[in-house]
Amino acid sequence: MDYTYSDIAKMIDHSLLNPSLSWSELEAGVALAREYDVASVCIMPYALRRCADLLAGSTVAPSTTIGFPHGGHATDTKRAEAVQAVEDGGQELDMVINISKALSGDWTYVRNDIEAVLDVTHGAKRKLKVIFENCYLEDDQKIHLCAICGDLGVDWVKTSTGYGAGGANLDDLRLMREHTPPHVQVKAAGGIRTLDGVLEVRALGVTRVGASRTRDILDELRARLG
Repeated sequence: MDYTYSDIAKMIDHSLLNPSLSWSELEAGVALAREYDVASVCIMPYALRRCADLLAGSTVAPSTTIGFPHGGHATDTKRAEAVQAVEDGGQELDMVINISKALSGDWTYVRNDIEAVLDVTHGAKRKLKVIFENCYLEDDQKIHLCAICGDLGVDWVKTSTGYGAGGANLDDLRLMREHTPPHVQVKAAGGIRTLDGVLEVRALGVTRVGASRTRDILDELRARLG
């Protein structure tokens, strides 16, 4: 095997974004992520400050969403969300593009929308993931988004919210890796439920996956590693 436990665990953003999760379930999810030493916990914005407190002293980053899940928030609202996330201890922010504007070909709006959040995020020395929601886009639109994100220097491009009509697929991941410069990483989200799924996207150059079945994935990893 060409990987260690840490190699795989540090690919996982443990997702706690289901709006029906109770407070006790959110806290238990953060504890699980800390126990398994994953890359980050991506939690609903209102719970981010508590998440950051629970992760203090660990190597797991607190993270949250911006403009989630539909991307249609006004740019000023997304910027304000980013400011709040930074204040609440967020280290990584996952923002949704304005899908409507991308479908309409208004690339200036899309670029400015991303840049507004990026300015706040990088200004605070935090990291930004940009969610395309590929299930609604044509390949040429995805390629255009890769170019914008590469030019702006975002930290990751990401396939999906997990709440659209589809999630990550291998063709999209190949396309995103091919059309995004090396300094921009790729994150797969939506439908990554097994260790084999993680390993499959890792082989394509994906460095992060969004997952809610973290325990199952990493228990299987431990079993394979002995």
